[in-house]
Amino acid sequence: MQRRQFMQQSLLAGGSLLAFTETMAKNGPLGSPEEAKPFHCNYGIHDGMFKNIAGPDFIDQIKFAHSVGFRAIEDNGMMNRTPDMQQKIGDALAKLGMHMGVFVNVFDNWPLQTSMTSGKKDWRDKFVTYSKEAVEVAKRCNAKWITVVPGNYDRNLPEGIQTANVIECLRLGAAIFEPHGLVMVLEPLSDTPDLFLRHSDQTYAICKAINSPSCKILFDMYHMQRNEGNMIKNIDLVYDEIGYFQIGDNPNRKEPGTGEMNYKNIFKHIYEKGYKGLLGMEHGNALPGKEGEQALIKAYREADSFME
Repeated sequence: MQRRQFMQQSLLAGGSLLAFTETMAKNGPLGSPEEAKPFHCNYGIHDGMFKNIAGPDFIDQIKFAHSVGFRAIEDNGMMNRTPDMQQKIGDALAKLGMHMGVFVNVFDNWPLQTSMTSGKKDWRDKFVTYSKEAVEVAKRCNAKWITVVPGNYDRNLPEGIQTANVIECLRLGAAIFEPHGLVMVLEPLSDTPDLFLRHSDQTYAICKAINSPSCKILFDMYHMQRNEGNMIKNIDLVYDEIGYFQIGDNPNRKEPGTGEMNYKNIFKHIYEKGYKGLLGMEHGNALPGKEGEQALIKAYREADSFME
């Protein structure tokens, strides 16, 4: 495709010629069509990742991300946005042919409390209420995946009982999401040892017990590198229950190439397994300002060059 044709199509898809033109006037033109082509893998940006180049408005950042090859977003805080803004984001993605990644099913700061593990009815009822709300949010922003974390350990209960309580609660969520074709993705985390869900094999066993297409693993590679390492082998072990990946180099949780993880090899492995879903860019930028955002794009081009 010629550069002129590419620019015309991108501008028309964005739905805002003037805003896009102003952004490019401030920050310079796009590079060659080669630099703007879609990536091999479907990486999803988040709000603020291109705020210095595209401005503070998330939709403007989405349009810019599309112009440099990204075809997805994710937004942990989507449920906290107004319904009008959720719809606007969904409409913008549809016009650009982009995909919506995960948002978090948040209720009462539940990831940091003893919630599902306790087996208490009030927590199950809250999860059901917020899961029903999440269905409506997903409709507005064209989402498919919803992040769920069971919360902290209940130190008063045996671990097996806590696992059973979590499974029982999550089955209620699967029953809500399944008729809508939505998938709750369970995320094992490394933030604190108080969190109940911390390892991929543990999450795999829970997904097998629930046995629903609406309950899968969110394999956040930053967290799994910290908790268990051996990335490619562990991806293979639980691959049939992985519904979504997230990215972040370790240490410091920045873009690929800034830490110890060989993301070029990891992306190649995931791509060759036939994975067609999203890989959410749940990390910060290693460098500040526009230069840091340009460096992030370059880092993804390098990590994504495994076919060359």
